[in-house]
Amino acid sequence: MRTVFLVDDDPGVRRSLSRILREEGFEVRGYESAEAFLARPDTTARGCIVLDVTMPGLDGLALQRRLSEEGQQMPIVFLTGYGDIPTSVRAIKAGAADFLTKPVASATLVAAVRAAIEQDSVARQTEDEAAELAQRFGSLTAREREVLSALVGGKLNKQIAADLGVVEQTVKFHRARIMERMGARTVAELMHMVAKLGSTRAAQPSAPGLSRGTAATPGKE
Repeated sequence: MRTVFLVDDDPGVRRSLSRILREEGFEVRGYESAEAFLARPDTTARGCIVLDVTMPGLDGLALQRRLSEEGQQMPIVFLTGYGDIPTSVRAIKAGAADFLTKPVASATLVAAVRAAIEQDSVARQTEDEAAELAQRFGSLTAREREVLSALVGGKLNKQIAADLGVVEQTVKFHRARIMERMGARTVAELMHMVAKLGSTRAAQPSAPGLSRGTAATPGKE
């Protein structure tokens, strides 16, 4: 079950919105301030934040910036008692999932929270996939990475063999090992994996020479 972190200094609002969300099956944790939310003992739970814009101390937008700086990327559904368009624009540009005006209809709130939690699920899945690809890439030997980099550059087996000073059969052996270790069934799938590694920059520390963008398609042997 995903958690909704409800941050609002008004206890009446917290009670009302908590009841609505719990009736829809969400786990709700309420906080009377941004500071109380930041001090929560469990920072590993995932879900979304329903966040009041105007609060004493650290306000909603300041909390959004703080979480971004700390790398906490949970989606935020903002609540405000004022139809402040410039504020809503700033919040959305900074990555907010939605911006709702109080009093908010139950159906509107629930729909926004569901969408935000789905956004969080997709983001988490993408992070997990990127981490798995980086782990697979990390299992390659230095020579296998050289061969992979050459494949990304579109070189043929015989060209790679000449560059590395080995026989073509050796390149074919490394290529098969690369496919196995990366879990790729086809060269096209392998190139797609490399493109993902490049776009997430997961391969940068240990993969100089790999493209950050879309990998080139190697020529036929």
